[in-house]
Amino acid sequence: MIGHQGVARDVAAPTSLQDATGRPIRVLTVDDHPLFREGIAAVLNLEPDIRVTGEAQSVAEAVALYRQNRPDVVLMDIQLPDGNGVDATAQICREFPGAKVIILTTYQGDVRTLKALRAGALGFLLKNTLRRELVESIRVVHRGHQRIVKEVALDLTMHAADDPLTSREMHVLEELARGQTNKEVGRMLGITEETVKTHVASVLTKLHANDRTHAVLIGMKRGFI
Repeated sequence: MIGHQGVARDVAAPTSLQDATGRPIRVLTVDDHPLFREGIAAVLNLEPDIRVTGEAQSVAEAVALYRQNRPDVVLMDIQLPDGNGVDATAQICREFPGAKVIILTTYQGDVRTLKALRAGALGFLLKNTLRRELVESIRVVHRGHQRIVKEVALDLTMHAADDPLTSREMHVLEELARGQTNKEVGRMLGITEETVKTHVASVLTKLHANDRTHAVLIGMKRGFI
């Protein structure tokens, strides 16, 4: 658990009912809000087959506690003080290919979801769906299956056939979101203003946007930005 000073420590797991291994499913929660972690622990520890056995509030603490305890399932917030949950998931899954991670976020968007799944996450839940989805999702992911809430799955389906933005186009979109002109974007990226215009036109087409502002709004909603 994270103390008031932000130091990660273990949470002793009480004896409980069991999964197929004869013990409860051990869960590591990763979130920088103590009240959220406490609420999750209170809910999960009521379940006979699930126990929160560790808490962390940063990428560094999450990776360290995973190495130390090898929990069965990780509940990973996507926004953390020293990075993001997708990067933490990627780091854990590279080191431990059998890791089972569920991303928890308030942010919806097909691009963000795809990044998490490519990083190795098996689950993706919106925080406003946890009351109805969390417990069963932990059990499903622990069995090695994928669990994505329907709102997120619909986003993935809706944009499955869309042409992806290139790395350069994403950089251009990010600069547009900062309010930069084509000339300023070109100077920032080391390309000509005409090349920037070409990239902007491609971004508008791929995002089905009416103008630059519309493209930025779509980019934020879908998780490009």
